[in-house]
Amino acid sequence: MDREPTEPAPGAGVDRPVRRRSPTLAALLLVVAATALWASSRMTWVQVDSADGLGADRVTDLDGGTWAAATTPLALALLAAVAAAFAVRGRAVRIVAGAVALVAVAAAIPVVQLFGSGVDPDAAARVADLPDRATVVATEIFPLPAILAGLGACVALAAAVALWRTPSAQAGLSSKYDAPAARREAAARGAGTDEPLTERTLWDSIDAGHDPTVGDEDDDADNGADEDSGESGTRR
Repeated sequence: MDREPTEPAPGAGVDRPVRRRSPTLAALLLVVAATALWASSRMTWVQVDSADGLGADRVTDLDGGTWAAATTPLALALLAAVAAAFAVRGRAVRIVAGAVALVAVAAAIPVVQLFGSGVDPDAAARVADLPDRATVVATEIFPLPAILAGLGACVALAAAVALWRTPSAQAGLSSKYDAPAARREAAARGAGTDEPLTERTLWDSIDAGHDPTVGDEDDDADNGADEDSGESGTRR
């Protein structure tokens, strides 16, 4: 018996749309990480009790900007990386991702040192700028600001991974802000690649003299056929 042809399964033979990753997610993560580091730098990390033998004990609060002095500059560096994520393209995106990863590691170092080895009285006296005659009596650690800085470092590391995985075609600003000559050059370079075509890419390819609907071999074959027909038409 002849079998009836079965209908193809839904979605069979249909190309799935390419999932694009834009730097928007990485930028949002960078903003969150920078906010966490900045907030942590304004909170008290360590409290130092000292006595100099001349009066009452002195209590000094050391915030993140004092105890971990690099916290605020690292937060500013992450904010600068937000602009860089939209401004650069190609391999420069990987460089920005590597720089963000280094910032994340640098932000995590004081957190690990604080929870790992505690507070050194000599280091606390030096950071608190105590006089030579003063002696550190006691120190107290406030874990919440350090935890917040650690979370900011983790989010920054996630932003670095998101930037690293951003395709070169999706990085940088939109091509509509480029000059027409630059768009035509980019379309000529991407004519032989497998990157998904957008409406802007189609028009730029046409302006550059390429047919985006056919492959390079078909385009060369059509050009060769046109040349042969032109030569044959002039022969007698």
